[in-house]
Order: sequence, then C-alpha cells, then structure tokens
Amino acid sequence: MKKHLLLLTAIITLTYTSCKEEKKAPTGPTQMQQVMAIHDEVMPKMGEIGKLVSTLKPLIDSTESGMKYEKAMKDLQNANKSMMDWMQGFGSKFDSDEILNGKELSAEKQNLLNEEEESVKEVANLINTSIANAETLLKK
Repeated sequence: MKKHLLLLTAIITLTYTSCKEEKKAPTGPTQMQQVMAIHDEVMPKMGEIGKLVSTLKPLIDSTESGMKYEKAMKDLQNANKSMMDWMQGFGSKFDSDEILNGKELSAEKQNLLNEEEESVKEVANLINTSIANAETLLKK
C-alpha cells in the first residue's frame, strides 16, 4: 500500500510539474528598455545643445550667414524642447514600476508605448540632426 501511495504521489508530482506553463526568460531587451535606451543615448547631448546655442547666439545678425546661425540655434532649441516635452508626456503615461521594473502593461498602455517609441526616435533624430548641422555650420 505504501508503495502504491508513493508511486501515486510521484506520478501526480510529475504530472503537475510537467503541465505547468513555463515562463520563458526574455531573450533580449523589452520594448520599454529599448525606448529608455534611446532616451539615455541622447539625453547627455542636452548639454552639448546648450553650449552650441551659446556659441551661435552672438553670431546672429541680419546677414545671410547670421540668419543661418539663427536657424541652427532655433533648430537646437526646438530639439531641446522636444526632448523636454517627450519626457514630461512619457512620465505622465507610465509609472515607475512600468518604466524601471518591467511591470506588465495593459493593452492600452502597450499601444501608448508603441507611440512613444516612435516619438522618442523622432526626438533623437531632431537632436542628432540639429547638433550635426550646427557643428558643420560652425566649422565653416
């Protein structure tokens, strides 16, 4: 009888553990981590934007080259504002657990994250392009 009980317990245990759905470890960064990585890549460039604006500002005048400096400065300022606006909007849509701890997102929040990923890519492009254009202009 003890052998049958032991055998039955072993069968139930094996059946239970083999039928459990295994949670697979993520194979790469999550979408939230990717979005934050884009942010983290361009955020340090905000100081560079400030320096470039300071360099361009005294060069602005009514001449053709002065107007180019003004456009470059405005592009940098627009990129800076875009980043600030994106961060504020992103922070109002997601809580810290979702951003930092990988808390599972609802379907609605997943849609928001998809939109935010596209937005942060646009912001990064604005930042990188405006910096590159300003640096090129200043080297002339």
